[in-house]
Order: sequence, then structure tokens, then C-alpha cells
Amino acid sequence: MTDFVALLGTKGGPAIRQGSPMPTSSLLSLADQWAVVDCGLGVTKGLVDQGIALKDLSLIFITHLHSDHYLELGPLIHTAWTAGLKTPVKVWGPSGLTRYWQGFLASMEEDIATRIEDEGRPDLAGLVSFGVIAANAPIREGGMTVTALPSIHPPLTESWSLSFRTGDRHVVFSGDTAHNPALAAFAKDADLLVHEAMLAEGLAALQKRIGNGDDRLMKHWLRAHTLAEDVARTAQSAGVRALALHHLIPSDDAAFGPADWHRACAPHWSGPLYIGHDGKRIFL
Repeated sequence: MTDFVALLGTKGGPAIRQGSPMPTSSLLSLADQWAVVDCGLGVTKGLVDQGIALKDLSLIFITHLHSDHYLELGPLIHTAWTAGLKTPVKVWGPSGLTRYWQGFLASMEEDIATRIEDEGRPDLAGLVSFGVIAANAPIREGGMTVTALPSIHPPLTESWSLSFRTGDRHVVFSGDTAHNPALAAFAKDADLLVHEAMLAEGLAALQKRIGNGDDRLMKHWLRAHTLAEDVARTAQSAGVRALALHHLIPSDDAAFGPADWHRACAPHWSGPLYIGHDGKRIFL
């Protein structure tokens, strides 16, 4: 298998509008296995578009419990099951995920029971297990070692940046976070840092376009997310080989495009820069 990261959905926030990207999800192919990182709306179609057979789903990481990162977790697993999944799936994430999963199973109880009885499928609940991500508790899955750094994403207290290592590769996902100086050491010398990013000049128009929030939305963005220039500074301090901007805020405003993201990063980052768009594959 080729080592790569595919950015399946690159929009920051849960809303979609005509022409907008889909919310956050990624695919990591590393050490002859693949892992889904976050399951925002559209993750299932995004995986299929990457040529992934859903019946081979086996490993999922959820960075935190905001809907644009786990809304489609249940539907992804259920759809994989209808596509032939019969082997175990391990999901790592915050402790609240098990409550979400039980609620999803309850909401689909009639369909699941009917398909088991009428179609002979295995018990869906029995295929899925959950682990809780914790700092200083490395996760080993196949040839990958995964470590977690608490991100700065108030008001949530279980929110993670994730590092994926093999013998010769290192990929880091920032997750949702305010500027976090500790991330530079966490991502030191990584082959790729995938980091969320905001354009300051696009925030006021985005708040107006959303229309049903007040100044608390702007305060949330500024205290819980990272401006593009600070992302660039982190990447430069970490000495990473390449930087990819993900979870873009704004992501669907025609007034802003790749040139604006490059302009924000250029004074602080001198390496390869990938501006996320849905379906973008970055080879390692």
C-alpha cells in the first residue's frame, strides 16, 4: 500500500451550503493499513471516492465530540456493514463516543434486527469496540503507534491532536485547536503536519452569513481555533517536511481562495504547503 493522507472533507464547522466542501474527515494510509480520522458528514462517500472498499473498514479515530467530526460515525459503520463488513472495527476517541454509539444502535434497531434476521448478516453491535484516547497512553495498531496531545479547544476537555508513527513515517493531525505551542515539539520533524486553519479577514463575513449566532460564535473561533499565520509558525518551529491546511474557516466564501491562504502562511513557512480541498491526496 502507498503511504498517503487523503483529505476527505475540509470544511471547518458542520453547516453545508450550495457549493461548499464537506465537514471534516481524513483517510490515513500508513504501514500497510488505513485509518479514518474524524467522521464528519460525507465521510462515507469520501472513502468510496478514494477507492476504499467499505467492508474493509477496521480503524477509526475521533478527535473530539463536535458534530463536524463525528456526525457520520454511526452511518459510516452501518453502511460498511450493509456493504459486506464482517470483521472487527476499532474506534478510538473521547469517552462519550460509547453513548453516541448506543444511541445510534437504538435509533436503527428495527433496521438492524431486520437485516440480521432477513439477510443473515452478523450482529453489528458485536463487530464494534471502543477505546478511550488519553495522553501518555500510546495506542498500537498494526505497524502504527498513535500518541495524543491535548488540544486547546474550549469548552471541550477531551479534544486531541494525534501523532501517527511507523518506523520511517510520522504524520500529525492537529485536530481542532487554538494556537498550541506544545504542538511544535509534538510534531517535531514529521513528514506531514495536517493543521486546521482560519483566515482572520474572512471571519466577520462568515458570522454574518451563518446568521443565527451572536458574538459568542466569533469568540469561540478566536479562542478555540488557529489563524493561518500561527499554523505556519508552528510548522516552521516543528521542522516538519510539509504542511497541509485542513478544517478551513472560511471554506466556502468566493472572496477567499488558495492565494489568500498562501499569502497568510508565506512570511512564516518556507516548505511545501497544501491547501485542503475535498478529495485531495497527499503522498508521503
